[in-house]
Amino acid sequence: MPLLNIQLSFDDINVSAQVDDIVYYSILGSSTGGFNQTATSNTFLLGRIMSISGDSIVVEYDDTLNPQVAPPNSILNNAYISFAKDKSVNTTSLVGYYMSVNFINDSTQKVELFSIGSEISESSK
Repeated sequence: MPLLNIQLSFDDINVSAQVDDIVYYSILGSSTGGFNQTATSNTFLLGRIMSISGDSIVVEYDDTLNPQVAPPNSILNNAYISFAKDKSVNTTSLVGYYMSVNFINDSTQKVELFSIGSEISESSK
């Protein structure tokens, strides 16, 4: 049974999370100065988000990917869960023909604008 659906519940789900995003889990390391020291070797692929509903997500887990580190619920309850966008889907930047930008300086002191940059992709020709 290589494909399993795993349901994860959260107090608050990141608004950027979407179906087909890729979910990772990290087994937590030691805590130093309020920060958790987790090595990247302790981060594992969990799978793709299949659905998002309320305060939970369903992730499709392929147990053939990391058979030596199967994620039982006890590991996932104490793990750091993160996600990444699928680069094959999210490949473009802003798309369109027209853009308008207004810069407003509300400061009463002299300020200098050092640089402005953008990345634009034409939607069609």
